Amino acid sequence: MPTSLRVLLRNGSDSDQVYAYITGIALQHGGRRCILKADGQGLYFPENPRAICSPLTEDCAILLGPPGNAVETTIPQLAGGRIWFSRGKKLTFLLNPGPALVEPSVLNRSDPNANVDFGFCEFTLDNAQLYANISYVDFVPRLPIAISLRRASGAVQTVGGMDPSGMERIAQGLYEQAQKDGRRWDKLVVKRNGEILRVLSPMHGQGVGASFRGYYEPYVDKVWEHYLERQRRPPGYRGKPLVIDTQSAPGKLAAEFGEDGTVRIGGELFGKPSTADILGCNSGPFATGPSPTRNAIIPRLAAAFARTALLLSDDQPSVPSTFYEQDPTNHYARLVHMHNAESKGYAFAYDDVQRNDSLDMSGKVNAGDPVLFTVTVGGTPAG
Repeated sequence: MPTSLRVLLRNGSDSDQVYAYITGIALQHGGRRCILKADGQGLYFPENPRAICSPLTEDCAILLGPPGNAVETTIPQLAGGRIWFSRGKKLTFLLNPGPALVEPSVLNRSDPNANVDFGFCEFTLDNAQLYANISYVDFVPRLPIAISLRRASGAVQTVGGMDPSGMERIAQGLYEQAQKDGRRWDKLVVKRNGEILRVLSPMHGQGVGASFRGYYEPYVDKVWEHYLERQRRPPGYRGKPLVIDTQSAPGKLAAEFGEDGTVRIGGELFGKPSTADILGCNSGPFATGPSPTRNAIIPRLAAAFARTALLLSDDQPSVPSTFYEQDPTNHYARLVHMHNAESKGYAFAYDDVQRNDSLDMSGKVNAGDPVLFTVTVGGTPAG
């Protein structure tokens, strides 16, 4: 049972002004929100402020030192944890009454961190394991982040992160895609002083003038027509139905598509998803609820739509060779995977969905016997 864990923060960048912050919910301290102190060992628990957007009463920035340097820290059990990095300038965390921690935002233009070069990885350390991943669900940062996990057995898991020129190539791919289909993929590229600062997920496109309204709907209609056409055939000629493997107690469930734009899977009824539903994976038919069966279906169904894999495989989850092969598709996610080491990167909310016999594509490390978690900013992790 991992009660705490050594975390090595390595500066793989070319800057001596790189800062780290570790935030999370302290499971051994009543679920209180906390930030690791600047010494990398103690915890800072914010007090309840009187006003919104109040400053922290303690500077929790961990300076990583010169290029190549590493700082060792120790974390207790934390849920919803993030390790933040910034280059050239410290991040500003604020407090709202609660206390509630106001984290840096890439969407709020008035946020004090809007023009700061920053990124983060995510983790949870609890009684069972450490689970961590590099996340591009919201944006691709200019700062590449890589992770590795050394286990008590001596085995090392490594996620190499973004290629050195990956963000620039993602941006170029989005510029080219905008020329091809007329959608404002180019608006997702955020610049500062003429240089690319980050690339936003299309889930946040509306905030930067990149509307994707109506984008996925033609594909969704094709999916319904494809499976309805099979169901209309006489018995014996219908072909295989869509099957969702819940990878849990409900097992494999066949889908029955309705002429009214619904699909019934395992007794659960789903409507046609909109583009917003597919990009966000948490609304419309993908909103979770009290039904365990429904909640097991949603990630697999949402991932299949996001990856536009439903016309290429009747079995979901499907193999990676079916992902992003049809238009319209999530070209942001396609390019994220294309330009990450071993194609691993968490590009949308259910990007950890995979076949039982398939390689993980989400960029995660996890183990019940963690010994050392290394996070490298600006380079490749060392185990």
